[in-house]
Amino acid sequence: MAIQSGFKILSDNRQAGHNYHLMDRFEAGLVLTGTEVKSARTGKIQLKDSYAEVVLNEAWLVNAHISHYTHGNRENHEPVRRRKLLLHRREIDKLAAKTREKGLSLIPTKVYLKEGRVKVELALAKGKKLHDKREAERTREQQAEARAALGRRTA
Repeated sequence: MAIQSGFKILSDNRQAGHNYHLMDRFEAGLVLTGTEVKSARTGKIQLKDSYAEVVLNEAWLVNAHISHYTHGNRENHEPVRRRKLLLHRREIDKLAAKTREKGLSLIPTKVYLKEGRVKVELALAKGKKLHDKREAERTREQQAEARAALGRRTA
């Protein structure tokens, strides 16, 4: 749980950068119940297979898993359900138009606390092909080798 400049990252979707070309990013509020907020504050959020969609001019977060709150009773929430995203009308319209394009989708990359409120960072993403993933891995390895060679050279 990294804390940086007033933000506390609750969950990070590292797989998104591997599986998608991430383009534009948006910050959205998240409508949660009481036990969901308490569970989220302890970092019990899973974003692995989640995505966002625009349906009837409303944005929704789908397949995000927020575990049951440990001290919740029968009023505990459903772990996997559709959660409403809070965005401005212009942003929703823009996202709806972009996601209608071929191959673009909305992927949550982070869930974090900002001034006591749970926020989601959404990225407009285009899926990577297998050869794109291999190429990204190859360049990452080459950069690591170059850094190591420079480190040996200066030492």
